[in-house]
Amino acid sequence: MSSTSNAFIAELVQEAASTRRLLERIPEERLSWRPHSKSMSLGELGMHLAGVARGIAEFISDEDAGLPSVPMVEAKSVGEILDLLDDSTAFARERIAAWGDEELATEVRMTAGGETVQAMPRAGWIRTLMLNHSYHHRGQLTVYLRLLDVPLPPTYGPTADPTTP
Repeated sequence: MSSTSNAFIAELVQEAASTRRLLERIPEERLSWRPHSKSMSLGELGMHLAGVARGIAEFISDEDAGLPSVPMVEAKSVGEILDLLDDSTAFARERIAAWGDEELATEVRMTAGGETVQAMPRAGWIRTLMLNHSYHHRGQLTVYLRLLDVPLPPTYGPTADPTTP
């Protein structure tokens, strides 16, 4: 396993723990709640965030990948979201561990109708779509939870909420 793979895995695992603490705060009775009619429901956002790592690891396994299908599925429970996060993180971890430096440097092309829409090294997809994309949706989830008056757990330091064990 390359040092680049190790670094990605360490970040994935560390950030999945922070994501889990946030997902655990989702009020199960509010899974269908939306802050706006154009927004994902809380349950859809939770499922999307929990499944990003696996979805991207699957997507970038092929060097010529079509546009990914991103179904919005609303969770039936917080447990379902947490199970998906665990599965997704484990799958992505295994896939990243299998890629050495050469595979991480291999260009992966997103295509539509035979045309390249975007291309970058596999490592770029991991950074941009797997990790940064997750952080974006995790931030979005903090806004949803704030709007519902749910105390937030610390992520990179204390929040405005009292710390809870």
